[in-house]
Amino acid sequence: MTGAGLRVLHLGKFYPPASGGMEAHVRTLAQAQAALGAQVEVLCANHSVDGTGTSHEFHGRSPTREEWDGPVRVVRLGRLASVARMDVMPMLPLALRRALARGVDVVHLHVPNPSMVLALDAVPRLPAVVVTHQSDIIRQRVAGALFRPFEWLLYARAARLLATSDAYVRGSSLLSTFKSKVRVLPLGIELESYLRPLAETSLEAREAQARWTAAAEGGPLWLMVGRLVYYKGLFTALEALVHAPGRLVVVGEGPLAAEGRERARALGIEERVTWAGYLSPEALAGAYRAATALWFPSNARSEAYGLSQVEALASGLPVLNTAVPDSGVAWVSLHERTGLTVPVGDARALAAAARRLVEEPGLRERLSRGARERARAEFAHDVMAARSLDLYAEALGRRPLVEAEPIVSVRHVAGGG
Repeated sequence: MTGAGLRVLHLGKFYPPASGGMEAHVRTLAQAQAALGAQVEVLCANHSVDGTGTSHEFHGRSPTREEWDGPVRVVRLGRLASVARMDVMPMLPLALRRALARGVDVVHLHVPNPSMVLALDAVPRLPAVVVTHQSDIIRQRVAGALFRPFEWLLYARAARLLATSDAYVRGSSLLSTFKSKVRVLPLGIELESYLRPLAETSLEAREAQARWTAAAEGGPLWLMVGRLVYYKGLFTALEALVHAPGRLVVVGEGPLAAEGRERARALGIEERVTWAGYLSPEALAGAYRAATALWFPSNARSEAYGLSQVEALASGLPVLNTAVPDSGVAWVSLHERTGLTVPVGDARALAAAARRLVEEPGLRERLSRGARERARAEFAHDVMAARSLDLYAEALGRRPLVEAEPIVSVRHVAGGG
């Protein structure tokens, strides 16, 4: 069976080409659901003046734009300002009413997303609401406490709350309050571009792989991928490089870029760090293939999952991650099966794991095989979409729309590396 006829409205914060894990997930899920026959629309903020570029850091006003991304209708709402990470979009109430008037069976909200939460709270009658809870509000404690009643109000009305892992549910007081509504839906990606043999990859990917391999000069090449924000553990990675061989390639943009460069200079490793900025998907695929391992030293529950880990696994790239308490980070890439897990904020442990990966015979090859196996089994985008449609059917009190593989709950206690 398919999702034919089901009408889904996704409420995202931004949408590609805006970079970020939530943005990529919304697009992947919307496209995969449409491929299964659902009618899918996305409503989000317009991240830039002309709708292009990758950064969604605020740089002035943006207009409203409407477009089609293949079969998915995308409405990017103009914003006047961004206050405490909340986008001010005067057209949001009207745009939401219009979208609902076109006919919607399921409203799927992706949070953190304060603007959309407030907009839904103001609508007296809603279709079935499903919320993907990607992260609690961690660092903005005052703002988070003030906003909590509005979250609580919407979560009380929601039909289902989707967490990306069991581990995150256990650590979230908000999800725990509504535990009977919570289901786990791991985030997936389109795996094919990462799994295909080298000869079948794009010319851009092959050229990127050759370029990064040459940059390593015969030594290990470590990769970090993500926005340069506090919870990604950038400074831990830089400190670890002092005690590990090779070159670190940092892929991403963000507010800590300048401070990161200064820290690298102070540590005496600036010649061994490449700041790559944003890479196209094809160039990033080449970087994954050239690297020895992905470094993923996140340090807070703001990092609930880590889609770059999934991309690395599909590429056969072992992951060196951290045991963030009550987060899904160490569930995505499993210790001694697809990578190595180290304590949070421990640069020397990260360096030791990196050295072990290059010094212990057969370890990298074993972890690489495990990485690809886990990606195929757990993180395929079509499996995620099928599971999501089944969860919608459950929320609507209907029979399952598709025959999806069951979601296997993996409880994993991460060890040291």
